[in-house]
Amino acid sequence: MRFYLTLHDYKAHFVNDHLAEQRDTPLPDTHNIYNMVLNYIWIFFFLAAFVIACVRLLFMGDYDVFPAVINSTFDSAKTAFEISLGLTGVLSLWMGIMKIGERGGVVNVLARVLGPVFAKLFPEIPRNHPVIGNIFMNLSANMLGLDNAATPLGLKAMEGLQELNTKKDTASNSMIMFLVLNTSGLTIIPVSIMVYRAQMGAAQPTDIFLPILLATFFSTLCGIVVTGLVQRINLLSPVLLLTLGGLSAGVGGLLWLFSKMDAAAMNIVGTTSANVLLFFIIICFIVAGIRKKVNVYDAFIEGAKGGFETAVRIIPYLVAILVSIGVFRASGAMDWAIEGIAALVRSTGSDAEWVGALPTALMKPLSGSGARGMMVDAMQTFGADSFAGRLSCIFQGSTDTTFYILAVYFGSVGVSRTRHAVGCGLAADLAGMIAAVFIAYLFF
Repeated sequence: MRFYLTLHDYKAHFVNDHLAEQRDTPLPDTHNIYNMVLNYIWIFFFLAAFVIACVRLLFMGDYDVFPAVINSTFDSAKTAFEISLGLTGVLSLWMGIMKIGERGGVVNVLARVLGPVFAKLFPEIPRNHPVIGNIFMNLSANMLGLDNAATPLGLKAMEGLQELNTKKDTASNSMIMFLVLNTSGLTIIPVSIMVYRAQMGAAQPTDIFLPILLATFFSTLCGIVVTGLVQRINLLSPVLLLTLGGLSAGVGGLLWLFSKMDAAAMNIVGTTSANVLLFFIIICFIVAGIRKKVNVYDAFIEGAKGGFETAVRIIPYLVAILVSIGVFRASGAMDWAIEGIAALVRSTGSDAEWVGALPTALMKPLSGSGARGMMVDAMQTFGADSFAGRLSCIFQGSTDTTFYILAVYFGSVGVSRTRHAVGCGLAADLAGMIAAVFIAYLFF
């Protein structure tokens, strides 16, 4: 998982600065690579909004369209500012909790638990090679949302994999598997999404906890299976079969159990279990800190101090993306696109209620901040507790930003030939999106 409230943009700066200290050769500007995609998307929203607004004015006699577009810029900017400031308290809370977990060695525990599985997924890496530890730590930190800890560990892991790589400009199998595991976005605690739901007025901000956990499981499972098949990894080995099969059976049983409940019972059980599990995780972090003789209170304060700073940081980025989405929707372009897709879906005899959340799913592989803006827009337009609002949150949490991760990690070690990395990463994204739709219909 990625802790989305720490912006990719700031992570990109960190990537370049971190590696520049260790390498004499010039680095690819991963920040610009990432921003290029977002730049085109941002420009498209404004230009498309202008064209559609002109069509509505000149050919449909809609004299209110341009006032609506301009008003949307003010409303969207105000909304972005209010959301960012409203995040401060809850963000400080969870950043403090995450710091306790980090100091308490929770990441190390997860690394040890995952050891046998990852030995099978990375057969090219010699046993007990130092890069194994960095891979374990990176993925464990990602699952817990410790983005600041995960980033340097991921860079170290990629550097170690590059040292083992015989073709320096071409991604190795181990590199691709590592990247796919990152892009599939395995999520245990979708903190940022729950925080946004709370800010948008959701009655139960945690009600998407289990759906996201299930959707991201399918995304990760698909990524492992597809990449394993391409790389001819023995997925039927006892360790992998027991681990992946056992987890799949558990998830299948959970889905079967929820399918037997009515809507009211499912809501009660899902919400209660999610809150119990979240509080249990908090307690585990605190207990881990106590066992490590960490000053838990001081660790919490240290982590919480970054809450206000992070909330202020995201204001310009959230303003930029929400204003662009706002003019795109106010012009009617968003509604035309969604209605067109919905009509196509309905023509097949299928329900089209999920289409309202589709922009978040389509944006997610391209831009984390863009998808975040689409998620907020969906909750603002349809309601935080609407089906589309909830589904957009599940889309946001089911995968990570594929193209950004590929650009940063491969760019950091000078890999230009990515082989099957993009295809496998997008396959995981697609699996997560499909799973998200079915799970949303099951739960909501």
